[in-house]
Amino acid sequence: MAAATTFNLAPPPGFQGLRDDLPLTVYYRHQPHWRQQGATYFVTFRLADSLPQSKLHELESIKREWEAKHGTRRRTECHSVPPQGETECGLVGRNVIPSRTEHRSVLQPGKTEWHSVLQEERKSLTRTIMQKVEHWLDQGMGSCYLKRPDASRIVVDCLHHFDDRQYELDCYVVMANHVHAVIRPLESLTQPLEKILQSRKSRMAREINAAVGRSGVLWHDESFDRVIRDEEHLYRCIQYIGRNPRRAGLPRDRWIRWIRPSWIELGWRFEDE
Repeated sequence: MAAATTFNLAPPPGFQGLRDDLPLTVYYRHQPHWRQQGATYFVTFRLADSLPQSKLHELESIKREWEAKHGTRRRTECHSVPPQGETECGLVGRNVIPSRTEHRSVLQPGKTEWHSVLQEERKSLTRTIMQKVEHWLDQGMGSCYLKRPDASRIVVDCLHHFDDRQYELDCYVVMANHVHAVIRPLESLTQPLEKILQSRKSRMAREINAAVGRSGVLWHDESFDRVIRDEEHLYRCIQYIGRNPRRAGLPRDRWIRWIRPSWIELGWRFEDE
């Protein structure tokens, strides 16, 4: 994401960046997912056919080459976040992890391990993969059902359905084959981000399948998410979302984007508006 040229906005109400005085939970499937109570996330989810097999094979090749060069560190499974005290899960070396298995750990504040994860734990691999994926998504591969007005409206309605109840929906763009959003879970212990996304994607899939006359899997099962670090990172995420249609060269009737109205009043808006 390109850096903002100027930044002087106060944080929006309720926004919390990544904090080093709170525990951080990390779990893994195909990629790492960081969780922190009260955090706001940049999220991407895509249609299942949005990347052809040739691109998926290329991603697997990148992962194998990276892991052969750097090795792979994984963590023992841990299911709850202790309120205070020492880390319950230590680092362990693992070379092969089944793709659908979750491996979860809790990193406590004030530990050097906490910072090492943020700086080292597969960060370069994740960045490389996501840059490629986002470039390919913008090329409009696959069925691109979301370019249909009825399908994109289903996505919008489902995103807003639990806004201010299970989560705060702050910003999004609906593209032809993927969605970017900024979301803050309101009850992260009982309604964590992964549960929210699973629920919303399941509802969207049922309604979109009915609308377009198809059945079967609609979404890629694992979403990409990133904890937003601070106010400037939030600004860059919003501008990245706002520029996505232009980067993809889509006409105005093929996408929908939105920012929380109360944020717009405070100056948090897309640069081209």
